[in-house]
Amino acid sequence: MFPYDSRMASRARVRAWLGAIVAVIAAAGVALVSLPGDEPGPLGQSGQGRPMGAVPPAEPSAVDVLRGDAVSALLERRASAVRDRDRQAFLATVDPQAEPWFREAQQDLFDNLDGVPLAHWSYAVDPADVLDLAGLPDADRTATELWAPGVELHYALRGVDTVPTARDMGYLFARRGDAWYLHSDTALSELGRRTWRGPWDFAPCQVVATDAGLVLAHPGSQPMVDRLVRELDPAVRAVADVWGADWSGKVALILPDSPAEMRALVGPDFPVESVVAVATADRVDTAANLAVGQRVVLSPVGARALSVASLKVVLRHEITHVAARGRTVDGSPMWLLEGFADYVGYRDSGLTLAQGAPDLAALVRDTGAPPGLPDDRSFRARDKELDLAYQQAWSIARFLAERFGERELVELYRSVAGAGPVSAAETDSLLLAAVGLDRAALLDEWRGHLKEVLG
Repeated sequence: MFPYDSRMASRARVRAWLGAIVAVIAAAGVALVSLPGDEPGPLGQSGQGRPMGAVPPAEPSAVDVLRGDAVSALLERRASAVRDRDRQAFLATVDPQAEPWFREAQQDLFDNLDGVPLAHWSYAVDPADVLDLAGLPDADRTATELWAPGVELHYALRGVDTVPTARDMGYLFARRGDAWYLHSDTALSELGRRTWRGPWDFAPCQVVATDAGLVLAHPGSQPMVDRLVRELDPAVRAVADVWGADWSGKVALILPDSPAEMRALVGPDFPVESVVAVATADRVDTAANLAVGQRVVLSPVGARALSVASLKVVLRHEITHVAARGRTVDGSPMWLLEGFADYVGYRDSGLTLAQGAPDLAALVRDTGAPPGLPDDRSFRARDKELDLAYQQAWSIARFLAERFGERELVELYRSVAGAGPVSAAETDSLLLAAVGLDRAALLDEWRGHLKEVLG
């Protein structure tokens, strides 16, 4: 629940917004977390499976090696043109016989990148990951040949990314005579290989840098950009005050113009119409405490409707996930992950437990304290059940901080979330080591606390 103020027409509705936010954070971010010791690998937002038509990984043929060398050289010219802001050289990499709309889109892409602070921009070609184009009936047959190897875009935002992040690009190349060109970035969608879209694929980008990161938006969003710029640095400091300094302390806030753009940035399966923000990561290696390509993407509609106090809570919650991502293993208990993020988000709000958890307060008054800790399924529910799950999680984290201290809450998170999915006995051991309570004792003391405060 957001801090109560007169500008909020419905506290329950706003609480549902926050519940949706953190539910999607879990899906978009925690679902991408690697198990300890996993080798980091790029994860594309368009899906992790091998697209239809792709041959199994194998040593590329001699012909494909030659093709790969030629296309790599083409893409290096393209990347250099982006880095050097050479529009003519960039457009020279595009097939002169490609569809006019594609050539225009490529012109817009180059222009829209102007002003984006790129620390890195390059491409990688995998000549062993080639699509069979026999299943592409509408392919341009005027070219000498068409080729569809695997391609990744590697890019980094200056002042935010410590290492480049990787995104899959569904590029189709055409050879005309001895020259190779980029022919399309949509034709391979029919075969299951899609091109990742960045903010620059939708509109010109405007970037404002702060000490703690940057805000990237489009023209016409200046009032909201000003709000985000004012809040970003204080939010990062607030999170660092609780979590500590073992993360980059840099955050990229992205403000898209439309639900379609937001969906492109966070994935097609997220309910972007019902959330106000999503925290994402492209790759996570918990063994190295490394999270790559982290972004906080805000709703083009919902974020603008937030009051000043509500925006503070949202950003602190989101940035907590950013800070903790490298220490969070997939499968950790949701009540801890989301309760901790809520704890940091609401930490300086002045809310009482009854104000911030009205559904939980009503439950305790009417039927008593919950019989158990909220399970992970509850965080994938809707409406009241979802609200109640997050209110319970927040109350647990708040109780632990009040009962044992904030430092102990942080260490509990690091210990349990760093272990990931473990047995009940192992969870009890971790809890005992951190706060001297197993799950049964924690449940008993938390229920007593709720009865005392809300009963």
